[in-house]
Amino acid sequence: MLNLAAAIERASEFDIVHYEATYYPISLAFAKLTPVPLLQTLHHSPNASELDLWARYPSALYVAISQAQARVLSRVTVVGTVLHAVDTDRFTFRESPDDYLLFVGRFTEGKGVLEAIQIARRLDIRLLMAGPDDVYFRETVAPHVDGDRVLYCGEADFDAKVKLYGGARALLYPLQTGEPFGLVMAEAMACGTPVAALDRGAVREVVDDGLTGAVFDDVDQMVSQSDRALGLDRRAVRGQAISRFGIDRMVDEYVTVYRRVIESHSDRHIR
Repeated sequence: MLNLAAAIERASEFDIVHYEATYYPISLAFAKLTPVPLLQTLHHSPNASELDLWARYPSALYVAISQAQARVLSRVTVVGTVLHAVDTDRFTFRESPDDYLLFVGRFTEGKGVLEAIQIARRLDIRLLMAGPDDVYFRETVAPHVDGDRVLYCGEADFDAKVKLYGGARALLYPLQTGEPFGLVMAEAMACGTPVAALDRGAVREVVDDGLTGAVFDDVDQMVSQSDRALGLDRRAVRGQAISRFGIDRMVDEYVTVYRRVIESHSDRHIR
């Protein structure tokens, strides 16, 4: 909040202020107090009560991180959609993986970790899981960890995560609730690892079905048609990830949005 307030206090020095909100756009409180455009980017899908509140600031501007999120934000002003990027140079390509599947992320019901365990068992392929230990993990997931076919790797730092991605035959992403992006998918693909995901939220915007992974309707289909993901060319996966999720692409798209918003703001003030 202090960092944001400092930016607003110095707003006349800038062409635009862009606030990245982890959960809530606290920048809304400043939307009418700045002489330059103020943009908000959210990293979650808000619920109805949140949108009821935010809609009280109709002049506030948002940049969505996917079309799926933009649809959720239909009651506020979305001025552009820019997919996330990853620093693909930092993700090591691995052409020949080890024999395991991977789940990376927070342990919650919506992430589909129990479904990932079920899928791996039905395919008779080891599953490695990485994420922070929490109550849901200890009470719901840990009883399935046997140290042989289902393994918990702890909360992986960046280097450990890249190593896990590269060694996996596929990243499992069996979401049970929609998400506005899914950064782990882009990270895995940057290592050449295909993604096997359920068709929820922004999955189809991130995964190129048949090229960087496979998108399925349900768990049964993910098991019965697993070769759609496991059989993909890992070098092609990596190449497409660099093209679609490289930093330069994201920067160029944000600059385009910034220029459009700045020009529109200038036009209104000239009039």
